Amino acid sequence: MLSRISQLGVRILNEARSGQSCVPRSGYNKDRLPPYLNPVKNLLFSTATATEGQDKGSEEKDKISVTFVNKDGTEKHIKVPIGMSMLEAAHENDIELEGACEGSLACSTCHVIVMDVGYYNKLEDPTDEENDMLDLAFGLTETSRLGCQVIAKPELDGIRLALPAATRNFAVDGFVPKPH
Repeated sequence: MLSRISQLGVRILNEARSGQSCVPRSGYNKDRLPPYLNPVKNLLFSTATATEGQDKGSEEKDKISVTFVNKDGTEKHIKVPIGMSMLEAAHENDIELEGACEGSLACSTCHVIVMDVGYYNKLEDPTDEENDMLDLAFGLTETSRLGCQVIAKPELDGIRLALPAATRNFAVDGFVPKPH
């Protein structure tokens, strides 16, 4: 986003290029000036204040609401930045979603259940690799996904994800699936 001063500069340049004059040729007359060139008292000079307000507003727009439903039924509502995986979001918010392979599609410990089919249908289809790992997941459902593969995007605002009652970590359990 451009600051007000940058926007002013762009507007003045555009008017200059198009041959329009932003100051009347007959001299200064504040009533004939465009509003953005009126006296200084109308301008906001504190770039920190302007930026903080803009950042806060855009920060809220750049996040979606996600609810994680824990094994015991308790819920945790969090804000997740657009582009972040649900596994990363869970880790940043102390939600017990393991992710033993750190999102490399080598386990099923970040298995989540999308609680609303409408939201599930908004997700991209799982890849073959994700489906292979989901086949190993405990408590698999029709709307199961791996948290590392569910990426926050605006249309997922309000999604609810249930954590299964248990996970299977084959590296810890002594069995490591062979690659195909």
